[in-house]
Amino acid sequence: MMNLMMLSDAQQVIGRLWSEDPPQEQRRVLLLARDALDFISASGQWYPFQDFREGHGPHDSSTSLEESPARSGLLARTTQFFESLLDEPSTVDARAHIQTILDALRFISATRQGKSLEEFIQRTESNDPPMVVASFETKEQADDWLKSHPSPPVFAEVLIGNSYHDVVYDRATNFRRLPRNRHFEWYLGWLEQNDPPVASASFATRDEAETWLKNQAHPPPRTWVLIAGEFYLAVFHPNVNHRALYPISMAIRDVL
Repeated sequence: MMNLMMLSDAQQVIGRLWSEDPPQEQRRVLLLARDALDFISASGQWYPFQDFREGHGPHDSSTSLEESPARSGLLARTTQFFESLLDEPSTVDARAHIQTILDALRFISATRQGKSLEEFIQRTESNDPPMVVASFETKEQADDWLKSHPSPPVFAEVLIGNSYHDVVYDRATNFRRLPRNRHFEWYLGWLEQNDPPVASASFATRDEAETWLKNQAHPPPRTWVLIAGEFYLAVFHPNVNHRALYPISMAIRDVL
């Protein structure tokens, strides 16, 4: 049976180590471990990761040729750091979670996902919109995709129109759903506070803005624009070639 808390429990170990005010190099190691766990979750690879841990699938953990030398070196140091923790008496209660971190690093290397992890980290560091793994124009198209998918990317997110939906899938029962979530609305509220809107372009109508966004050869993952005096976030998901405009009025703001 899949332990749904497996990755989040491992994140707790990273959080405790971070709270001890580690040196800069160790911070880089902890950030890579955090991002590796987040990548597996956001890309919907819970079941492939579980299968990997149980001895199924590829187990060549050599560094992918797609990785940059700097990232591959950091990956090796991160692996060595957590391997050393397994031998420390103080980590007895956390060893299962440390092993999860090590398995996550080895899973990414064995499945040659170094480049994808790098891209995910770049998006995270740039505070880009939440990752999606697929995009559909209609709910019917999304439902057909989910129904026919041999192994849906559980807990990943997809776009239906411009709305975010979770991929819910239980392998044991074959239960499948695509419930709407408000992840993007929370993100938009956070972004408004942490990157106050400054328009990179201004338009009289939404149609003009959509035409402009459609005609951009290589739009940034996100940029603020003004449409009839209101801020919108122009978003581009390169992995699914999806472009969208979201009004700032959608934002969910923290209530203190």
